Amino acid sequence: MAKVALIGASGDAGSRILAELSDRGHRVTAIARHVERIAVLSGVAPKQGDANDRQALGALLEGHDAVISAVPFTASDVRTLVGAVRDAGVARYLVVGGAGSLEVAPGEKLIDQPDFPEAYKAEARAGGEFLDFLRDVDDLDWTFLSPSAEFVPGERTGRFRLGQDTLLTFDEGSRISFEDYALALVDELEQPRHVRQRFTVGY
Repeated sequence: MAKVALIGASGDAGSRILAELSDRGHRVTAIARHVERIAVLSGVAPKQGDANDRQALGALLEGHDAVISAVPFTASDVRTLVGAVRDAGVARYLVVGGAGSLEVAPGEKLIDQPDFPEAYKAEARAGGEFLDFLRDVDDLDWTFLSPSAEFVPGERTGRFRLGQDTLLTFDEGSRISFEDYALALVDELEQPRHVRQRFTVGY
């Protein structure tokens, strides 16, 4: 089992990833600004931390086999996060990505479609910039997992598809639950298949 540092452990995606890691027997340092919001689970050590404090965050990340980042892109900085992972000497870095940078047709990104909600554009744009930065990083074994267009609470079904840079759709649209997303991310942690790549998950 791995020793994993999870940044953003109390959020919508982070809390599901934390539960999945705990259920599979991993030892987790669960990092959040408000530790009281971190679920009490087996193998989990809650730690107060700020994703924008590189020095303090780097100290929290030391000694782990992998780091998972599940923080909003508009509330964090890719240089700070990558810098903290480097400072800590951790090689494996997994990122909860966004869907906006996925293509809906060759050369056409989801964020650029006329019906893309204005309220989500800032976060989607920041997520695309985060991914662009990672694509130039060659000293970390990073992975960026984009969800489908709808990223919502649901069930852990274990029935989903994986893709690369194209938005996955089905008859009812484009969707993945937080729970199945967490399953796919922890699968990638345990059996890396997309090192220094972005991939996506959807129904």
